Amino acid sequence: MQPYTAELLQPWVDSARKRGLRDIAFTDHDRYRAGIDFDEIDKLREKHVDLKIRAGIELDNDPVNSAAGRKWVEKHWDKLDFVLGSVHFLERDDQMFDSVPAGAAQFADRDIDVLYADYFRRVREIAATGLVDCLAHIDLIKIHGHRPKTRIETLVDGTLDFIVERGLSLELSTAGWRKPVNELYPSDEIVQLAIAKGIRFTTASDAHSHVQIGENYGRLAEKMMQHEIEGVCVFERHQVQLHSF
Repeated sequence: MQPYTAELLQPWVDSARKRGLRDIAFTDHDRYRAGIDFDEIDKLREKHVDLKIRAGIELDNDPVNSAAGRKWVEKHWDKLDFVLGSVHFLERDDQMFDSVPAGAAQFADRDIDVLYADYFRRVREIAATGLVDCLAHIDLIKIHGHRPKTRIETLVDGTLDFIVERGLSLELSTAGWRKPVNELYPSDEIVQLAIAKGIRFTTASDAHSHVQIGENYGRLAEKMMQHEIEGVCVFERHQVQLHSF
């Protein structure tokens, strides 16, 4: 956890400009909420009026921190542009399943279909909180390369329907290309299923360092063209803004 300061945030702006980005969002995990300073974000906005800077947070299912994280989101709802929802914990409370490489041990000798089904159930629980605008890396469960025997449509379809009912969006995240699975989040199959249901998309690099911001966006653009995705949505104070290409 690092408190937001001008010195901490400026490199992200510099990297965004180098990548040719005009719109960025800070979305720390809710366990780091103590460092978020909306005044510092406002100062950054005033200094860089040519760059749209959005305030967000990623709310996950951390068994230790996320109850307090949800209360924090409720308290600061009006200051946040949008909230990502994600799942990083399965049965173990002491370790995120997506930690690399340690988290892969949680999949050893397990029924992968059962783990997938349990994971998507947890995704629906996050969506049901009413506190998220968009689901992040919705098929993160594949991070270590484990694939279900059951067709992915059978496992994810109910979750996508729930997303439609809630009016939520899905994130297209390039982070999967730097993980062991080496694949966009979500997979081509899930993207096509989501398109068929009319689900909107956002874009993300899930940068954990300013050098990763906008990473593989050229590759993402090609993928979006393949899927004939003609626009994305962004959020301002939780209101959807559609941007067509």
